[in-house]
Amino acid sequence: MEKRGAGVIDGATPAVELEANVRRVVRDGEAETDRLDRVLAQALPEFSRSRLQDLVRAGQVRRDGLAVADPSARVGPGAVLDVNIPPAVAAEPLAEDVDLAIVHEDDDLVVIDKPAGLVVHPAPGHDAGTLVNGLIAHCGESLSGIGGVRRPGIVHRLDKDTSGLLVVAKNDTAHQGLSAQFADHGRTGPLERAYLAFVWGVPEPRIGTIDAPLARSQRNREKIAVVRAGLGREAITHYRVERVIGSTTPVSLVRCELETGRTHQIRVHLSHRGHPLLGDAVYGGAFKTKATRLSPGARTIVDGLGRQALHATLLGFAHPRTGEHLQFESPLPPELATLLTALEDED
Repeated sequence: MEKRGAGVIDGATPAVELEANVRRVVRDGEAETDRLDRVLAQALPEFSRSRLQDLVRAGQVRRDGLAVADPSARVGPGAVLDVNIPPAVAAEPLAEDVDLAIVHEDDDLVVIDKPAGLVVHPAPGHDAGTLVNGLIAHCGESLSGIGGVRRPGIVHRLDKDTSGLLVVAKNDTAHQGLSAQFADHGRTGPLERAYLAFVWGVPEPRIGTIDAPLARSQRNREKIAVVRAGLGREAITHYRVERVIGSTTPVSLVRCELETGRTHQIRVHLSHRGHPLLGDAVYGGAFKTKATRLSPGARTIVDGLGRQALHATLLGFAHPRTGEHLQFESPLPPELATLLTALEDED
């Protein structure tokens, strides 16, 4: 028995479920010819276009009874498309018991307050004990198979040694909706992101914007560098100095808001301006001697940070299914709160 589905497109009847995991899309007799992947993406909005392209290439889509393997194939009026959506396969990577600070969770997403030191996704050298490993264990069967694999959808990342708020999708619909918001970076949409950074010195002006393109460093491929216009990707950081602590060796607490989301963006931009983050061994190594001018207590804390002093303190977005605006705030973690207290004692 056919059941109505959620998808409707111009020139097509509503997508219907023929049987378990099979959806049918019928093109209207007067519909314009269009790409197969575009037709499917409009008819089945709960799946990302890339996911549907993978299904086409895997032979899971039939047009008028014949398999189609090319996502760009043209689909004319009256075409009948049957899409087989296999059940999600087992999660990759493996589930692991990782302690997670969950700020919010529902059927579509989970918001985590990530501690410094926790890697977001498995990678060479960090193939276990990551946030993804922990989320697979925590979410279990509630993960509905993003891209065909039962795993969480990472729509943005925080560096290993950056702490703070991170949202992760639990299904394709949420992944697609959140990805669109992060791609827009809040320029026209509801996304809000703010970070707190402890930097050496006092940025001038105290409220401003750093607009400097970024690219992989030619000297050290593990680092990001500011490059000339046209040679890198656009990168824009808005900042405001919240507090200046100390006079002999001043440190500023700076609030940063991103208009773009490039790798290491805040760290590189502030270092480029001559105000690297405390504890940043990659982009602030030349400023390490500044800590010698602090009191013994403050110096001990700065030397023992073991991380860059950067915290994702605010995250706001529209819920990808309901449209409700959600906003979360995270205070400074204990090690940065202790740093603030030690620097205040300098005054």
